Amino acid sequence: MSLPGVLERIQQACRRAGRNPQEVCLVAVTKGHSVAEIRERVLAFGDYPLGESRIQEALPKMAELAAQWHFIGPLQRNKAKFAVRFDLIHSIDSLRLAEAVARKATEAGKQQRVLLELNLGREPQKHGFLEEELPEAMAQIQALPGLRVEGLMTVAPYSSDPQAVRPIFAQLSRLADRYQLPERSMGMSGDFEVAIEEGATLVRVGQALFQPD
Repeated sequence: MSLPGVLERIQQACRRAGRNPQEVCLVAVTKGHSVAEIRERVLAFGDYPLGESRIQEALPKMAELAAQWHFIGPLQRNKAKFAVRFDLIHSIDSLRLAEAVARKATEAGKQQRVLLELNLGREPQKHGFLEEELPEAMAQIQALPGLRVEGLMTVAPYSSDPQAVRPIFAQLSRLADRYQLPERSMGMSGDFEVAIEEGATLVRVGQALFQPD
């Protein structure tokens, strides 16, 4: 599928939900793909944010491509100085990580846009705050200089049926509403349409963009 095909599916999901498609931003997940592929499969169609989940893979691409870059994967505290080069970090999953990023952002003279990652499926192998940890974490992280918390992010449990994870997406939207946060980063290639129907503002799509036509 090509990027225009993904955009059409986004528009259809918005129509089903009675939403304006302009409320949903496609983040093109480019990990594992070359600069040439990114230019051909993504940037040829417009200025879309590019999502990377490994610092060491992202930095050479960032040097070659002028784009809006989002960091979407697990982040180690010792990589915070590199992470603040990104426009938006989706994956703040602990107070200690938030503090490290805040320090490096302050040193860089920047207000770093971030999302807090939630583990709503309560999966032991995944990163993120549990729902009951969010009130205290939110208060502490929002008080840090150098950070601007704009929303929440989650990675839904894998399911062959996207409808099975609808409650996870609905839960993230409710929490974002509770904290009056505008951004909800949820939904990937297999389930982004359901995520949009439940309020996603950022969908992280890679596989569907880079599959052969």
